[in-house]
Amino acid sequence: MLEKTPGVVDVNWYVEDPPPEMLFHFDRLKASMAGVSIAEAQQAVALGIGGSQAGLLHDGAEAEDVPLKLRLSLGDRSSIEALNRLRVSSMSGTLVPLGELGHWEKSVRERSIYHKNLMPVVYVTADVAGREESPVYPILNMDDQIGKMRLPEGYRLETYTSHQPAETDQLGMKWDGEWHITYEVFRDLGLAFAAVLVLIYILVVAWFQSFRTPLVIMAAIPFSLVGILPGHWALGAFFTATSMIGFIAGAGIVVRNSIILVDFIELRLGMGESLKQAVIDAGAVRFRPMLLTAASVVVGSAVILFDPIFQGLAISLMAGEVASLFLSRMTVPVLFYIMRRHELSHSPGPAIPEVSV
Repeated sequence: MLEKTPGVVDVNWYVEDPPPEMLFHFDRLKASMAGVSIAEAQQAVALGIGGSQAGLLHDGAEAEDVPLKLRLSLGDRSSIEALNRLRVSSMSGTLVPLGELGHWEKSVRERSIYHKNLMPVVYVTADVAGREESPVYPILNMDDQIGKMRLPEGYRLETYTSHQPAETDQLGMKWDGEWHITYEVFRDLGLAFAAVLVLIYILVVAWFQSFRTPLVIMAAIPFSLVGILPGHWALGAFFTATSMIGFIAGAGIVVRNSIILVDFIELRLGMGESLKQAVIDAGAVRFRPMLLTAASVVVGSAVILFDPIFQGLAISLMAGEVASLFLSRMTVPVLFYIMRRHELSHSPGPAIPEVSV
C-alpha cells in the first residue's frame, strides 16, 4: 500500500530474509586425540574470519594512523575448503588442519526481534518526496484504504497516532516518526492556543466589566486566517508548526487592535456621544495606530520570510495582520454597535412620574 501511494518513496521494512550461515561443530574426541584445545581452535577460526587488530601503521602521508588488521583473505574466508585447511596449533606444537577437528553444517540465523516500549513491533519505513512533502497527505490517502482492509482473522486493522495499542491480542498499526512529532506539536499548540483564548477572555472581562464585550473583541481572531491560508497558498508554503506559532502570536496583536477600537467607543459614549457616531469615529480615528502596528509587524517579519524554517511564522504574522487590519476595523465596531443597540432596545426606559390631579 505504501509503494502504491503517490509521493511515498524509499519503502522498506525491518523483516529480514532468513540469513544463511555455516556452523562448525567441533568433535571433542578428535580434538582431544589431536591435543587441540577447543577454545584455541575457536579463537583461530574467529581470527581467520573476523580478524584482529595487530597494531597501527604510522604513515606520514596519512592524516591519521592506519589500523593493521590480521585475517584471511576474502577468498579464503568465503571457502569452506580453505577454512578446513586452516592450521590450529596443538599441545605438542604440531599444526592440525581445522577440517580434522569437526565438520561444517548449513544453518539459518534467527531473525532480529524488535520491541518498542516493551511491545513487539515490526517497523515499516518510508519517506515523502515530490510536490507534497508533508506526510499528512499520503497518510490521509492511506487511512481510507486501511479502513477497508480486512485481516485473515476477520477484524479491521486499527490505526493509532498518539499512543500504542493497549494489548497485543490483535494486530494494530501506529503512525510514527515525523507524523507522530507533527501530530503532537499541533495538538500541544492547539491546547496552548485554547488556554490563551481563555486567559484573554478573563483579562478583557476584568477590564471592561462585561461578559459580552470580550466576545466582540475576540471575534476578530479568526479573521487572520483569511490572510494566513491564502498567503501560504500564494507563496507555495506549507502550514507548519511555525505557522501555527505565528497564528497564536498574531492573535494577541489582533485582540490589541480590537481593544483600542472598543475602548475608544466606550470613551466617546462616556462623553455623551451617540452610539452610531462613536462607532464611526472609532473606525476612522483608530485606523492610523492599527495601520502603524500592521506595518511594523510586516517589516519586522520580512527578514525571515525566506528562511526555510521560519517562513511559516513570517507568512502568518504578515498576511494575518494585514487581513485582520481591514476586517477588524469594520467588523468589531459593527458587532459592538449591534450588541449595544440590542441591549439598549431591551433596557427599560426612564421612569415616568405619576401626577395626581
